[in-house]
Amino acid sequence: MTHEPPTDAPAPVAKPSTGVTDVLKALGRGRVLIALVIGFGSGLPFLLTGATLSLWLREGGTELAAIGFISWVGLAYSLKFLWAPVIDRFDVPLLGRFGRRRGWMLLSQAVVGLSLIAMAIVGPEGGLTALGIAALVTAFASATQDIVVDAWRIESAEGDEDQALLTSAFQLGYRFAILAGNALILFFATWLGWSGAYAVWGAAMSLAIIATLFAREPVDRRTLAEVTGQVSLLSPRGLFDAIVGPFLVFLKTYGAVAILMLAAISLYRLPDFVMGPMVGPFYTDLGLDKPTIGAMRLSVGLIAAFLGIAAGGLFAVRFGFGKTLLLGALIGPLSNLGYSLMAVVGLSTPVFGGVLFVENFSEGFAGAALVAYMASLTSIGYTATQYALLSSFYALLGKFLKGFSGVAVESLEQGRPLMEAYALFFAGTAAVGIPAVLLCWILLKHHRRAAGPTGPEPA
Repeated sequence: MTHEPPTDAPAPVAKPSTGVTDVLKALGRGRVLIALVIGFGSGLPFLLTGATLSLWLREGGTELAAIGFISWVGLAYSLKFLWAPVIDRFDVPLLGRFGRRRGWMLLSQAVVGLSLIAMAIVGPEGGLTALGIAALVTAFASATQDIVVDAWRIESAEGDEDQALLTSAFQLGYRFAILAGNALILFFATWLGWSGAYAVWGAAMSLAIIATLFAREPVDRRTLAEVTGQVSLLSPRGLFDAIVGPFLVFLKTYGAVAILMLAAISLYRLPDFVMGPMVGPFYTDLGLDKPTIGAMRLSVGLIAAFLGIAAGGLFAVRFGFGKTLLLGALIGPLSNLGYSLMAVVGLSTPVFGGVLFVENFSEGFAGAALVAYMASLTSIGYTATQYALLSSFYALLGKFLKGFSGVAVESLEQGRPLMEAYALFFAGTAAVGIPAVLLCWILLKHHRRAAGPTGPEPA
C-alpha cells in the first residue's frame, strides 16, 4: 500500500535497495521475483518501437526524416494519463475475474505480444504506414501495461522498505529487457533476420503473462472505493473525480512546488529522448555491424548498467534523492557528447565502449531514484492516474521533439559531411540538458528549506 503524503510537504521517499545484490538475495520471495519478471515484460517492447526499430529501418534504407517521424508512435507513452482513469475505475471484460490490476495487465501483455508479431509479419517491405500502425498498437498496449504495472507495484508494497525492494526488482527486470531489446535482439536479427527476431520477442511476452497469473491482486475494488469515496464514472461527479480529481489532489498536496516538480521531471532525460531515434542510424552510417553493437551492449553496457544502479542506490542512501537526481542530470548528457566524439574520431571500438559505459551507467544511476521519487508522490485511489501523469510529463516533451531529430540531422548535413552533421546534432542534444540541471538544483534547495536546519534531507 502506498502511503498518502502529507498535505504540507513533499512525501518522504523510500530508501532504495543498496544495489543488485539485495534484489538477488530477495528473489526467493515470490512477490520480488514476480516484480522482476513483470518489469522485464514492461521493458521488452519499449525499444522495439523506438531505437531498435530505427536501426531496422535505416538498414532498409529509410530516410532519416521518416525514421524521426515514425518515432512519434512513442507519444502513446506520454499520453497514457488520458486513459489511466479508465484503468483505475473499470475492470476488463472477461479478464476482470483476475482482479482489476491483473486483468488489465493480462490484456495489455497479450496485445503487446501479438502486435510485435504483427510488426514481424509486416516489416518495412509491407510499407511504412502498415508497419507504423502495428508499432502504434504495440506502443499503446505497452503504455497501458505501464499504467497498470506501476499501480500494481506501488499498491503491492507493504511499506517504504518493501516499496524500495519491489522498485529495484522491477527496475532490474526492466533493465534486462532493455538490454534484450537493444543488444541481444541484434544477434537474433543476424541469425533469423529482423522479422524473425521481432517474432521471438513477441513470443517472449508470455513470460510476463505467466508472472501476472502468479501475482496477487494488491487492493480489492471495495477497499479502493471506500478509500476514495468513488461514485459511478457515468455520473458527472464520478467523471470529474476520475479525470480531474487526481490532478487536483496532486496540486493540493504539493502546492506551487508541484509545477517545479513536473518541470524538473519533464526535462530530466530530455537529451536522451531527443537523440534516441538517430543512435541506430548513426551506428549504421558509421559502419558498425549488428554483432559488434550487440556484443558491446551485452558486455560493457550490462556492466555499466549494474554499476550505475548500485552506485545510484548507495549514493541515494548516503546523500538523499535530491542530490542523486541532480548528479544524474549532470552526468546524463555526457553520453551525448560521447556520440559527438565518435562522429569525429570515426569507427573505434574503445571509444564506442567508453560511450556505452557512460550512457548505461548514467541511466542506471538516475533511473531507480527517479522512479521511486515519482512513486512516492502518488495518493491511494489515484495511483495509476497520478503515476501516469508524472511518467507522462517525464517523456512528453522529449518524445515530441525527437520526431524532428531526422530533419535536424538532414538540415545540418547541408554543405557538410554526414558525420560532422551527426557530431553537431549530438552536441546540441547535450546542451538541452542544462535546464534540467538548474531545475533539479532549485528543487533540492526547496526541499532543504522545507526540511529545516535540523531535519533530514527530503527527496
